[in-house]
Amino acid sequence: MTRIIAIANQKGGVGKTTTAVNLAAALAEARRRVLLVDLDPQGNATMASGVDKRAVSATGCEVLLEEVPFERAVVRTESGFDLLPANGDLTAAEIKLADAIAREQRLREILAGSGDRWQYVLIDCPPSLSLLTLNALTAADGVLIPMQCEYFALEGLTALLDTIKAVRQRLNPKLEVEGLLRTMFDVRNNLGNEVSTQLLQHFGDKVFRTIVPRNVRLAEAPSHGMPISRYDRESRGAIAYLGLAGEMLRRERGGSGSGRATEVSAA
Repeated sequence: MTRIIAIANQKGGVGKTTTAVNLAAALAEARRRVLLVDLDPQGNATMASGVDKRAVSATGCEVLLEEVPFERAVVRTESGFDLLPANGDLTAAEIKLADAIAREQRLREILAGSGDRWQYVLIDCPPSLSLLTLNALTAADGVLIPMQCEYFALEGLTALLDTIKAVRQRLNPKLEVEGLLRTMFDVRNNLGNEVSTQLLQHFGDKVFRTIVPRNVRLAEAPSHGMPISRYDRESRGAIAYLGLAGEMLRRERGGSGSGRATEVSAA
């Protein structure tokens, strides 16, 4: 059975794309069939996966507008996962879909047609509450929320949880929070440690035990078109994302003691 996970946060620069690409690679390394959907018009996940967004013959834009079959747009990456690429054309798709019937459900319908071809579908969302993000949340079973442990990140988290609640009520009753992932973490930062403690106190098992550190090699990897596991397997960033994949697989088997709640509130 396919599990669809949207990687989302309305705040930019928190590690969404880094998480999407490196988690896809780590799950593929664990012999899971993985599709990464780049739903951000910037196309950063596409480039970081080693695919030139300027050279692809079809992208998510043509798929969402039903101009190209889904299977024709999907490409295989050297890291072992499949990719639905993106580039700036996605902005045009969003505009053209604005007046379409059931426009928020277009991605869900497309993915439903793929059956159980993939075990995991990861969706890299843009850093805004756009029609593209709504498509991701409507299609998803869960939302993985990367966030930095800083004051303004908590405000952004509250807004995102409100959005998830609204989508659950109106568009996707099965939507739940997959987990909160602490990214770009520096143990020397007192505020970061305080915010991390608050997250654990308030959200409990919904906070992944894995912590992604601030890591230079992790930041360098996208410029080489590689996930961190291929760029520098011994780096702290690579170890963290392999650990995150392992944690998710243990949850899948029910071995972590971390049950999935139907709702998480910021109240």
